[in-house]
Amino acid sequence: MNTGAPSEVELYRAERRVLEIQTKLHLWSGEDVTRRFYDLFNLVADPAFLLVAWERVKSNTGSRSAGVDGMSVTAARARAGGELAFLNDIREALRQQTFRPLPVRERLIPKPGSAKKRRLGIPTVTDRVVQASLKLVLEPIFEAEFMPSSYGFRPRRRAQDAIAEIVYYNTGNRQYRWVLDADIEACFDEIDHTALIGLVRRRIADKRVLALVKTFLKAGILSELGQLRGTNTGTPQGGILSPLLANIALSVLDEHIDKAWKPQVERAKRKRHGLANYKIVRYADDFVVMVDGQRHHVEQLREEISDVLAGIGLRLSAEKTSIVHIDEGFDFLGFRIQRRRKRGTGQRHVYTIPSRAAQQRARNRIKELTSRIKHPSFSVLLLRLNRFLRGWSAYFKYGVSSQVFESIRSYAWQRIAIWFRRELRMRWTAIRKRYMTGWEFRAPGGLTLFRPQVAGVRYRYRGTLIPAPWTPTPA
Repeated sequence: MNTGAPSEVELYRAERRVLEIQTKLHLWSGEDVTRRFYDLFNLVADPAFLLVAWERVKSNTGSRSAGVDGMSVTAARARAGGELAFLNDIREALRQQTFRPLPVRERLIPKPGSAKKRRLGIPTVTDRVVQASLKLVLEPIFEAEFMPSSYGFRPRRRAQDAIAEIVYYNTGNRQYRWVLDADIEACFDEIDHTALIGLVRRRIADKRVLALVKTFLKAGILSELGQLRGTNTGTPQGGILSPLLANIALSVLDEHIDKAWKPQVERAKRKRHGLANYKIVRYADDFVVMVDGQRHHVEQLREEISDVLAGIGLRLSAEKTSIVHIDEGFDFLGFRIQRRRKRGTGQRHVYTIPSRAAQQRARNRIKELTSRIKHPSFSVLLLRLNRFLRGWSAYFKYGVSSQVFESIRSYAWQRIAIWFRRELRMRWTAIRKRYMTGWEFRAPGGLTLFRPQVAGVRYRYRGTLIPAPWTPTPA
């Protein structure tokens, strides 16, 4: 038993204290968008913030991964004195200003549907805890000024919200028909540090916090070949703080587009003068800009966006950036979004279905689960397949996906049949007699293959109604 582990009461009190302070920071930041915050470093080193940060690091999916020091979360918990002693050592290093982050451990993973690889940076457990504590302090401040049309890596926001906004602004009298479907080239690798720190400095005046952010940016990378290289640009994917820093950097893009998003009377005035109205929907570094205008307005806007991104060291991907009409359709966040004529009527509606690439990735995963991974029994195979199908269908269930769902399930059924013939070397008649009821595969205990179902209703566009975790609830 680890006697140095925090008790439930200690954790509860820490979470309450952190939430109370975060709520105040969020409120103050929202009340005055020009306000700069001082003396935040003491919060980063506060025992309550470090304890909550530690709990989040422990619960992360990658908690078992070790950094360059070889220490995992399990090893940190097993240290002499336990978890509280480990956190106290971090606190003292921060207070004495002797804390220095170590380089991140590089790991290259293949990108879906591409021969290219994505570079992940795995910080040490100690660095993860400090980053998590720093995020607890900074996130409520910057969330108060982020635009509502930004969805990626933000609390209580999801990809379905972004898709719903695109549909909303192409429904009824809202005619944002032309779309700049954009992608930023190597966003996390190329963000300019000077520009990023300048944006952080707009709200943060505590020099120790600014210095801490900068040390994480400059920590360096230890490659898979054991070579250490410096980081003059970018913020490593895999770091707890990196998504927040990327959103801070890309907020300049949101703000630039939002300038054309005026009250309705101003939008009508722009239309009368032959100008276009723009609406951006961004999910991390993947975004679309919808334009109520003509194609040449989008072309002009693309040049403006390129100039804005150049100011923070970024550029649009020539391969993945295109101008399309909503009737042509485009892929975004795994969905195919396209306006079509409703069958049997003269009306046109915007439909969302899983993109072909998303469908192929699903089939690849099903094939992997039924071929490369050894299963101790048919029940385990069905459990793993069902877990994947439930998650996949939960993401896409609000689209017009019934035919796609049935196609994916049919493919899973076929792969199960192939698994039986290959792994158990059974004849078809024996398979049907032992493992099927009618044409339904059934494991001992009654478990069957999951059947995905569409929601039957559209995902509701929530717009500015999405509350932050620190928004006080009405009494």
